[in-house]
Amino acid sequence: MGDTQSSGAENMAQTSTTAERDARLVNARHGDVNPGEIAIGVIIGRTSEFFDFFVYAIASVIVFPRLLFPYVDPLTGTVYSFAIFAVAFIARPIGTLIFTEIDRAYGKSMKLTLALFLLGTSTVCIGFIPSYDQIGAGAVWALTLLRIGQGLALGGTWDGLASLLALNAPEKHRGWYAMIPQLGAPIGLIVASGLFAFFVGNLSAEDFFTWGWRYPFFVAFAINVVALFARLRIVVTPEYTHLFESRELQPTSVVTTWRHAGRQIITGAFAPLASFALFHMVTVFPLSWVFLYTEEGPARFLLIEAFAAVFGLIAIVLSGFIADRIGRRALLGGGAIAIAVFSGFAPAMLDAGFAGEMIFMIVGFILLGVSFGQSSGAVASSFRKTYRYTGSAITSDLAWLFGAGFAPLAALLLAGNFGLISAGAYLLSGAVCTLIALWVNQRLELER
Repeated sequence: MGDTQSSGAENMAQTSTTAERDARLVNARHGDVNPGEIAIGVIIGRTSEFFDFFVYAIASVIVFPRLLFPYVDPLTGTVYSFAIFAVAFIARPIGTLIFTEIDRAYGKSMKLTLALFLLGTSTVCIGFIPSYDQIGAGAVWALTLLRIGQGLALGGTWDGLASLLALNAPEKHRGWYAMIPQLGAPIGLIVASGLFAFFVGNLSAEDFFTWGWRYPFFVAFAINVVALFARLRIVVTPEYTHLFESRELQPTSVVTTWRHAGRQIITGAFAPLASFALFHMVTVFPLSWVFLYTEEGPARFLLIEAFAAVFGLIAIVLSGFIADRIGRRALLGGGAIAIAVFSGFAPAMLDAGFAGEMIFMIVGFILLGVSFGQSSGAVASSFRKTYRYTGSAITSDLAWLFGAGFAPLAALLLAGNFGLISAGAYLLSGAVCTLIALWVNQRLELER
């Protein structure tokens, strides 16, 4: 057994060495590394991750309730589907723990290769899942296990490029560079929504639920392969290896990071709750509400989402300009207040027909873009360099878990039982948590 394990470790190390050597040969170049190159790698990586995210999220509303839970009413089926949706966010911190150790032992190329291979395999296998009518409860368990696989893999996709980008950004343009990683969210949503809208709008219901819904998952696998090579060719080149080392952006033990930066991790996880809660209030939740409680077909609303996401994309870019003038923390605080005001009346617009839906989505995406655009930078910058690489990964995991993992489930249960105004109350709670976390973080910095 020991020989087998040793042989496996040697093979992994050899694979990593080969990948690094090939990447360095392809990217042999001279001169300094500039932030623009890092930004390209960040955008490619984040777009692939968010595309996977939205492909699954859309399917959890319009496919899985019917495919896996035909024995219950549509609302209950969607609630069950959202429960499985949340499993990945619970698994994600565990994935970070596992892949951090792989990173420390074998390097970033090995970690990224294994993580993206697991993510792509889990995603493409979801596209082959049989229905409940074919294999019964086995289909539900298969989806749950594959969703866990996605969550574990997402914990390993942290490549440190976002932190590297923040550290190499010009002093007066930190807000601009902080928003770059967030561009992947609206780009991923636009592509995923457009793809699903095409299939659901051009196929019969029978064809769509038999095979049409599976194609976006196959596309996600292909995008993951492209993203893997795009990120490897940046991360493992000599210039970037030196830059990671010189900036002290090396993986540290999760336990050690918690011991030395636990307070920054907690405040960092809660600081973006307003934008993360709004994230699902304008993406997954409204699609489920419209699909369940109106006569509107999913294709039209998916196109509305894609259209509104363009406004979110523009707002993310603008957040960089604004943050460089007033500060990222001030922008997050102002965004949380605006989201709190929005929560008081906006959700009711989903019951106001096409015009109401458009207003809700466009305004919601503008607010989301402004706040989400800076959600990763305001608190992460407070980490000491030694713990920033692993600390940022843990903070991201917990922020998604607390702010997004259960958001569609909670909002749908509240709105289904108490009306849309209760979904607004859920959004308000996220805004309050953001304001408290920003205040605590400011106090912590004054104490340092």
